[in-house]
Amino acid sequence: MAQDYLKVVWSATEWVPVPVTTKLLAARLGVGASTVSETVRRLCDAGLLTHEPYGTVGLTETGRRHALAMVRRHRLVETFLVEVLGYGWDEVHDEAEVLEHAVSDVFVERLAQRLGHPDRDPHGDPIPAADGTVHLPPASPLWDVDPGAWRVARISDADPDLLRYLDEVGIGLDCRLEVGERRAAVGTVAVLVRADERADERAGERAGERSVDLGEAAGRAIWVVPGG
Repeated sequence: MAQDYLKVVWSATEWVPVPVTTKLLAARLGVGASTVSETVRRLCDAGLLTHEPYGTVGLTETGRRHALAMVRRHRLVETFLVEVLGYGWDEVHDEAEVLEHAVSDVFVERLAQRLGHPDRDPHGDPIPAADGTVHLPPASPLWDVDPGAWRVARISDADPDLLRYLDEVGIGLDCRLEVGERRAAVGTVAVLVRADERADERAGERAGERSVDLGEAAGRAIWVVPGG
């Protein structure tokens, strides 16, 4: 659907300023290059996208409004599935991809009201306001930060297996972490989880603390802000 293209173009650069190409769109949407090229051309003709030959794809102001509306739908549905229906945070992305196209604007705003107008989804991604306002926290990938006290602000939902692993080791939104030195030779970083509510006393460690060695993929999926 056209809305999916607009949403992907916006989401691709939400946290990292990467160039959005037709190749990137084909990979993220799981469709062929020719399909992407034709759809992008059609959306450009409709005044929703911009695309220079062999260049990057961008949103027009109208396209951005439509994209943010779809992002809002998706993230509100994810939040509803977790907070009301008891889904795990690793289960909701694909469900929301389907449901976001099946609900009305009225339903979306009723969801927002029922949930208390949340400003982020279960993974920490900001939920755009009804007027399109987005408040992105000043977060950085854990892999790139200096050693010290940090707090988890966002975890990428791209890999459900990683989400399940992080849940097992006690890392979730708002967890307080003490980040150690990166071990570049082995590709890991030591992290001390300080979130009391996620303590695992069965691990034989002090309540509220657990040491974990994270690989680079996990370190880049976890976004943190100063504090702890």
